[in-house]
Formats: sequence, structure tokens, C-alpha cells
Amino acid sequence: MADRDNGTVLIMDAIVETYDAVDFALWPIAAPGADRLLSLSDQMSPLEVGTAMAVLTSCNNDDSDDPTLDTEAGIRRIQNLLSVDLVIAPGGILLQDTATSVVIAPGCCFGLENWRDWLDLMNGEEPWLGHGTATHLEHQGTLVKVWPDTNPPAKTPIELPLTELPDLLQTVHDKLNGFLALAEQWASRYAPALTTALIAKLNEDLNIGTPLENPPSGNPS
Repeated sequence: MADRDNGTVLIMDAIVETYDAVDFALWPIAAPGADRLLSLSDQMSPLEVGTAMAVLTSCNNDDSDDPTLDTEAGIRRIQNLLSVDLVIAPGGILLQDTATSVVIAPGCCFGLENWRDWLDLMNGEEPWLGHGTATHLEHQGTLVKVWPDTNPPAKTPIELPLTELPDLLQTVHDKLNGFLALAEQWASRYAPALTTALIAKLNEDLNIGTPLENPPSGNPS
């Protein structure tokens, strides 16, 4: 979170889309919210962690593989997650400006696993943030204007100072590490034999564990 003298507060959250958790029944979950977005952090309830795990295991699962809902179905679903080449997580970074109430939600097909791509802004690049996430990214020196994709077109962008971006992404990193700790507690209850492998898989594929590297701002010479 970045707080400025003018009262503007920028917040970045790591989120997953919860469409895949609707009608999920393999373990207890929190009912998906109306916006179908779930923030990941160390403040999640056990049921919310269950929802996140329902999303991760469902979107990486072939529904035709195992339609049976017996007592071992949840274990098999987690085992399947461990077998995929790369875990994908529908969602990404949600950026909001509390002063203007402008919100930039993750675009379609971006994926939370690509959350570090936001750092490319530091090098003057315009990373692809998914379909429908923003009309465009506009570099103005050390400031990036992020325009939401709305109809009619938005009149106000989120103004993101590049000097604040590393700290904002560090909060995302911290929240993801907090989620990972809660996921470990959750797995120790619902899939104890798979806990170590599951947390290692999520840690690697969602790019959580590695320290956040802050590239120098500005275009490389």
C-alpha cells in the first residue's frame, strides 16, 4: 500500500477468480462473492483458503478424469494438481486507488502466476496484463497512467508512480507468502501426506518464494 500526502492510497492485491469454485463439493469452502474475486493473504479464513484451493485444483483439472465424489476424490484432485507442468491461477493483480475509487481488475488469461510481469513497467515496457484489463498503459516519465477498460471510456486513470511500484509489489509478495503459510495449514488437515509437495509446487509455479528483484527504473541504455 502506498499512501501519499494528498490522501491517495494505492493498493495492490493478489487475487484469484472464483468461477471454478461454484458448486464445488470436495472440501468445505467459502461461498464465492458476487464479484467472483478472492484476495490472497495471511488474513484469509480456513474456508477462504479452501475456496482458493478449489479454484487452483479445478482450473488445472480435466473434469473427465474423475467425476466420482467419494471420500478420496479431494486427494486425487490435489494429486492431479501436483502432476501438471505448470499451475495456472485465474486472476492476477488488482490495483485500486482509494481516492478516486478507480479499480483495475486482472484481465482474462493473464494469470496470477505472471504477477511479477508488472515489474517490466520499471524498464519502460508495457507488459501484457490480459484481455480487457485496461485500455492502455501510458508512460509519462516516472509515472504510469493505467486506464481501466470501461464503457463509456473512463475519464480518470490510476496514476502509478514508478518509485512506488516495487513497494506495492512487495506487499503482493508478502500477501502471497501469507497465503502459502495458510495453505500449508489447510493441506496438513485435508491432504497431510501431500502437504510438502503441494506447498513446494505452489511456491515454484506461482513465483512466490524467490525474493522480489527490483530492476532499475527507466529504459536500459
